[in-house]
Amino acid sequence: MHQSMNSLHAAPLVMMMSLCRFPSDEASMQIDFLGMQAFLCIVEQGGFLPAATHLNLSQTAVSHRLRKLEDSLGMKLLTRTTRAITLTDAGRALLPRVRKAMQELELSYDTVRQHAGSAPHWLVFGCLPTLAATQLSPALLRFATQHPDISVRVLDDSIGEIAEHVHNGTAAFGVSLASSNRFGLDMDVFAEEPFVLACPPRHRLARAREVDWERLRGEPLIRISLPAGNAATIDDALGDRRLQFRWAYEAQHTSIALDFVANGLGLTVVPALSATRAPGVVTRPLAGPSVARHLAVVTRHGAVLAPAAQAMRDLLVAEIRDRLTAVHERRA
Repeated sequence: MHQSMNSLHAAPLVMMMSLCRFPSDEASMQIDFLGMQAFLCIVEQGGFLPAATHLNLSQTAVSHRLRKLEDSLGMKLLTRTTRAITLTDAGRALLPRVRKAMQELELSYDTVRQHAGSAPHWLVFGCLPTLAATQLSPALLRFATQHPDISVRVLDDSIGEIAEHVHNGTAAFGVSLASSNRFGLDMDVFAEEPFVLACPPRHRLARAREVDWERLRGEPLIRISLPAGNAATIDDALGDRRLQFRWAYEAQHTSIALDFVANGLGLTVVPALSATRAPGVVTRPLAGPSVARHLAVVTRHGAVLAPAAQAMRDLLVAEIRDRLTAVHERRA
């Protein structure tokens, strides 16, 4: 049955709509951009060798890409002789559409690149609230002088939430506690932070050089619940002895517990750095037993931080270490 020239050209156009359908998955459709790029370059450069030079590929690689595209379409696009390369009917029908698609892709790429050049750059990282409230500002001020064009978003969340942010790629890194996590994140332990007793300035223990836990029996104590991680750390250190104390109040956040202390409701035990700026509160070292937590930078396994993220990480770690050094010197 005779077919018109129009019908010969129509068949390749229908086939193009299914670029490239792989036999192993009839329900999915994937576009072979590398194959189309090779096809277009062969035509425009006048041969396989100049196309390979233009694409910085071997001639074999260019041939493989074209063959893969032709196999996925089920038809030849080019005929190759010793003297010339000629477009088939399918190739002639496909060529203008491939050329237009590539031009539109280049325009889209340029648009995104220009937007990236003018849009604000954001650095996102996680940090425990007890550290964010007291240690971040000095580090951020120094970071701003080094990277004035980068905006910073701080996710001051719990240990588990920080781990999720890092795992999902929402945060470049997190400053958290060294603990097990279900995501298998890398942990770089960089400091040990002691817990201290926080009490009102006029309390009988406010002038003690060091406070043994035994001296806290009968005192109204303020417990900071599990989301902050403090309660678990204290419970692990005390063991069954924790049941011997009078836990009169419970708060979810360290700042609330410190406010309770300042208003005379009781005493609390907190990480040393979290109380450095608390008004109406003084802190004293604890003994028998001492309690501490290990601070760590968490990152995705094997991840390499971008230069700006690495700079922020280093500044924050240095700030925390310096503050802890001052804490230890005061105790000595």
